[in-house]
Amino acid sequence: MIRIAMIGDIVGRPGRKILQEKLPWLIDAHHLDAVIVNGENAAGGFGITPEIAEDIFQCGVDVITSGNHIWDQKKIEPYIEDQPRLLRPANYPAGNKGRGDVIISSKNVPEIKIGVISLSGRIFMGPLDCPFQTVVPLIEKMQAETKVVIIDFHAEATSEKMAMAWYLDGRVSVLAGTHTHVQTADERLLPGGTAYITDLGMTGPMDSVIGMKEDRVISKFLTARPNRFEVASGNIQLHGVLIEVDEEQGVAQRIARIKLKF
Repeated sequence: MIRIAMIGDIVGRPGRKILQEKLPWLIDAHHLDAVIVNGENAAGGFGITPEIAEDIFQCGVDVITSGNHIWDQKKIEPYIEDQPRLLRPANYPAGNKGRGDVIISSKNVPEIKIGVISLSGRIFMGPLDCPFQTVVPLIEKMQAETKVVIIDFHAEATSEKMAMAWYLDGRVSVLAGTHTHVQTADERLLPGGTAYITDLGMTGPMDSVIGMKEDRVISKFLTARPNRFEVASGNIQLHGVLIEVDEEQGVAQRIARIKLKF
């Protein structure tokens, strides 16, 4: 049995701070084999930089997934070419820098391999390639090396996330949604053995509007005019899930939500 943590979108400096404080304890307390974190909002809420990515890896993170903000910081483009553990969604059109999948080794037993895929949805999102058609060849390629396949599906629509989970039930170990920054209470094991949650939640300030200062967001709603958002600072929490997977069969045995505070 292997143990994996998936952690929801890191938002700015507050999210990075609680990750640095809590993750080493989480790894030791649960004897984690792998940690997967969505980091696309780690740089002031918009994108990620090479320096921030390295700091996140230093905390004990094995793979950083992303989504629609992956290209917000221009410095990331050369870095993502050379760092295979920073993923952009696999369904970006051909010709984009970086990659959308990776196979890593367990922290505890290096012979055990874990596949990770980053995907983006299309409903209320950018016009990317179809995630449903993109993902199956990637899964089949990975299963030549490992039965344990983990997917971060960065999508807005609950229906799209649920449809993908049912589509892949029994073919992947875990499908976890990200992007909405609100942790859902629907974690479950699907009949085919796939662990699922609609959204991991957010690692950052809860006294906010999905991580941003409330007044900036409210002003945009009231005036319908652009407004520069700024990361909030109050009530910082780390959200995600813990999953146990049978590494020989790739079948999830348990999924439980994480909610940690300072």
